[in-house]
Formats: sequence, C-alpha cells, structure tokens
Amino acid sequence: MRSQFLKKVNRIVVKLGTGVLTDSRKQPDLEQMQQLADQVSELRSAGYEVVLVTSGAVGAGMGVLGYKKRPRALEELQACAAVGQSRLMATYEQLFSRHKLHVAQVLLTHEDLQDHQRHLNARNTLVTLLKHGVIPVINENDAVSSTELKFGDNDKLSALVSALLPSDLLMILTTVEGVIENYGKSNARKIDIIETIDSFIESMVSGTQSETAVGGMTSKIQAAKIVVRSGIPLVIAPGHRRNVMHNIMQGLPEGTLFVPQSSRLPARKRWIAFFHHPKGTLHVDDGARAALVEQGRSLLPPGVKRFEGEFMAGDILRICDSKGYEFARGISGMDAEQFKRVENIRAEAVHRDNLVIL
Repeated sequence: MRSQFLKKVNRIVVKLGTGVLTDSRKQPDLEQMQQLADQVSELRSAGYEVVLVTSGAVGAGMGVLGYKKRPRALEELQACAAVGQSRLMATYEQLFSRHKLHVAQVLLTHEDLQDHQRHLNARNTLVTLLKHGVIPVINENDAVSSTELKFGDNDKLSALVSALLPSDLLMILTTVEGVIENYGKSNARKIDIIETIDSFIESMVSGTQSETAVGGMTSKIQAAKIVVRSGIPLVIAPGHRRNVMHNIMQGLPEGTLFVPQSSRLPARKRWIAFFHHPKGTLHVDDGARAALVEQGRSLLPPGVKRFEGEFMAGDILRICDSKGYEFARGISGMDAEQFKRVENIRAEAVHRDNLVIL
C-alpha cells in the first residue's frame, strides 16, 4: 500500500521538529543536522524537489539567552526566535553548501497565507525557488507573530505549506517511531498505516512534555487532517534514524503512513478550508447537512438554525451540524445582520462553489 502512494511523488515537504534538531543543552545538534542535510541532499540527487519546514529557532535561542525552560511570555519567545533563527539558517547554509546546494530563508505568518494575494505570492516564490534548484527553509516568523495570528505550531505550518504548493508527500520527522497505540505500556505498538482519522486515533494521542517543543502527537494528528483532506499522504517517522527518508521513499515500513483522500482538493477550496481563522459559525439542521454533504447543494438561510459571531459577507465561517460537529467551511454570502432579518429565503447563505466539506 505504501508504494502506491509514493510512486508518483515529485515534491516533498520535510518538517524537522525541535527534538530532532537540538541537543540536551537546547543547542543545535550539528552532527544530527548534518545527517539530516545529507538525507535531503540524497533526495535532491534522486530528482525530488524538497522544501524544509524547520523548528529549532526558539530552542537555539533559549540556549544563547540562558533559558532552561521554554519561556511563556510572548516577548521572551520572540527574543529567543530572533537570536536562534539566524544561527539556524547559518547552520543550514553551511551544511548544504557541502553538497553544493543553496538554501533560502522563508519566514511566514498566518496573515501571509490567509490573505489570498499574499497566499498566491508565497506559493509563487516557493515554486520559483524550487525551479532554480534552491531548498526553501521555512519557519514561522516568530519574532513578529502575535499570539492571535500564529499558526499554532510547525506541524500545522508544514501541513499548510504542503497544501499551499501542493506537495506530493509530507514527512514529519520527530522523536518517536510514529503513532503509538498504548504508548508507555508493555503492549505498546506502532500503527503502520492509518486510513481514517477517527475518534479512536484521536483518543490515543496527547500533547508533549518537552521543554523546547510545542504540540506533541496531538498537533501532528491535526496536521494529518489537513493534508489527507487535501489529497496528500503524510508519514510521521523517527528523525534520528539514519536513512529514514530513503526508507520512506522505498516504501519500507518507517513510521506511520496516513492515507490521503482519493481526490485532491482544488487550490481555492484548500485556501477556504485551511488557511483562515473563521469569523463565525453557522449551526444547520440535519436536512441542510444532508443537502450539503450528499447532494452538493448551496446552504440556504432556512437551514441555518442559529449563528455565532459578528461577520461580514465574504468572511470564512465554520458550518456545524445539530450536534456541534464542524463538517464544512465556506465563504458567507451574507453578513450577521442579514441572518437576523432574512426576507428572501432564496438567498444563499453559502454558495456551493464557496463551500468545502471537511
């Protein structure tokens, strides 16, 4: 099964977590980073386009500024990121120069990918870098990102970058073997392939206790939801293992493979579904849900039982069923005030062309 999802791969996004890039002193682990750079270079030599999404800036800065634990204050995190990012890029440039490869620093904020024109500009820049044989090294612009506008973590950022390009494969390299059932128990086992992300899968994962990392396996499952819905396979695998990238591309049972949905979402639908902080929520009845999911209809005002938030026409909204489960997102055709006084029931709350079933 692995081979069938990897046989047409050309463009790969590789996410490197803090735990696989830094040592016990919270400093960049140069030997480890070298072997990862060597693996990426092998992928390039084999003809693959590679984009790196890197963590480690805050961790590297922590060591320089004397922090033993990840600071919580925004300004302290930003100071660590500002110091650590330059050190991180200097290291990548040195490591890849040994293979006669060039790197480019790309720092993104959530606003860059939410605004449609900036979204397209970011994609065009990345595609142009790849066309010239350069390896984009992407990180969140932590030195300026505000709490409200952050991606959340680099697992999500790597998923969004994969959806943005789009890539043909996302590798998230971390400190564990993959998704582990019964983690920490005597009967623990790695799950080799996940075909559906259901409540059972979500219930077995938890956050991280690392002093330098954010998110743990929970954030990786959330990232997986984005890429598999986009039609992109994901492998979560151990980043300290030599040749792990080669083994993945050979179809060997490294880590956990998340199976993508059979069809790839169009670019505009990916932008609607994943790149926004929704401005409000529409709660719809069962009939409206069936019309959207099963018949591909537009959402009409009579199907909306209640709404939350202050939003304008053109804003992205969450669409939830009668139990409060979010099953779709879309661009509102009406503002909140219009929902309070609907006169024309034939008006469209969300047109089907502006709606994505998640």
